[in-house]
Amino acid sequence: MNLSHGSQDTIVRWIALTIAAAMVTSLALYALFIEAAGVWSRPSLEQIGLLEQAAAITRVIDVAPAELRPTLARAATSQLFTVGWYIDHKSVGAPIETGGHFRDAAVVQQLTNSLHRRVEAFDPDDWPYADPRARYMLVVQLTDATWLSFMTPDRSWGMSQTARNAVVALLGLSAALFVAWFATRRLASPLRRFARAAKRFGGDLNAPAIIPEGPYEIRQAIIAFNAMQAQIRHFVTDRTQMLAAISHDLRAPLTRMRLRGEFIEDEEQQRKLFRDVDEMQSMITSALEFFRDDARLEPATAFDLSELIQTIIDDYRDQGVTVEFSGPGKRVYFGRPLGIKRVVTNLLENAIKYAESPQINLSQSETSIIIEVIDNGPGIPEALLEKIFEPFFRLEASRNRNTGGVGLGLSAARAIVLEHGGELRLHRRREGGTLARASLPNQ
Repeated sequence: MNLSHGSQDTIVRWIALTIAAAMVTSLALYALFIEAAGVWSRPSLEQIGLLEQAAAITRVIDVAPAELRPTLARAATSQLFTVGWYIDHKSVGAPIETGGHFRDAAVVQQLTNSLHRRVEAFDPDDWPYADPRARYMLVVQLTDATWLSFMTPDRSWGMSQTARNAVVALLGLSAALFVAWFATRRLASPLRRFARAAKRFGGDLNAPAIIPEGPYEIRQAIIAFNAMQAQIRHFVTDRTQMLAAISHDLRAPLTRMRLRGEFIEDEEQQRKLFRDVDEMQSMITSALEFFRDDARLEPATAFDLSELIQTIIDDYRDQGVTVEFSGPGKRVYFGRPLGIKRVVTNLLENAIKYAESPQINLSQSETSIIIEVIDNGPGIPEALLEKIFEPFFRLEASRNRNTGGVGLGLSAARAIVLEHGGELRLHRRREGGTLARASLPNQ
């Protein structure tokens, strides 16, 4: 049954199922280990080579005089097992006085040429818990009702208890890791697709809606994001249309003001009026460019950042402005080239306008690509290093657009850098001037 679209397919439920599945898988692997490897880790008595040797020794001691049997038993003792001769069954010291069950007793009876001989066998598990004597034991009755015991001095085969515990722990850990890996993939896959789609929307307002998938909480987040995306797209469209209408409505009266200004006989007043009209026209145009900003809707692509900066420097060189550059000859970056070009151009414009000998440094760290624009001008007061990014704020007090612009260049530059996931800050240089540093994520 597919629960991927059911309301009960929640992250909490998946975590609970993951824990339960890990436990069940661990138990299943442990049971498989006991079933498949139990014989190898604790071999049965008939698999350790004791029966044939015990039968041969039994035949020899059974025909020997009673007084020689203790000596023969000691002589038969080897590294494989210890042999003991006892008058009665109680003296043997077996873990179960009534005798252990041994399905291959007939084999020993045939090997010792006695079909009525009593044979008992004990495994280490037959002994009391934590008994230091716990080991394999074979007990055979002789013809005169005395007893021989064959006991392994130590288990030197199979697996020790420590090794068994280590295997069980490893199986449990492997099961938990496998189940956790499967579950986290089930949860992480829709999150990764959600993150990629959200990042795509940051560079393309017309990106398609995200298909809701995954657990209930993730699907709800995707649905909310799709609604937010539609609202933002609607808001941007309405704002653009509104600004276009304002632009159209304002330009008409400005044009009439210029025409009427031609009839003003006072040349000084006429010049002031035309200056105000031109400044208003420039502010309207700059504001529209800032808010509409087609560069922000540009699709992201891989491009050579060093080559882009060199192109900007060459353009300024053609205008008679020398800009120094320090950085690698090639650095591929994934972003919006028109937006980055506007950032560098706006920073250079401010450096050239208020200072001399601007310089661009391109470097990178483990996490960022850093573009620095340095000038040796008068600098910016510490208290205004952030305020200068506000729209229409200018350090230069006059409204002369030839000296101060309209105060949107740095605002637009920071907005573009933020949309790339980076940050743009200004710093005062101790040796004088300003350092503008744009840090872009190193992808």
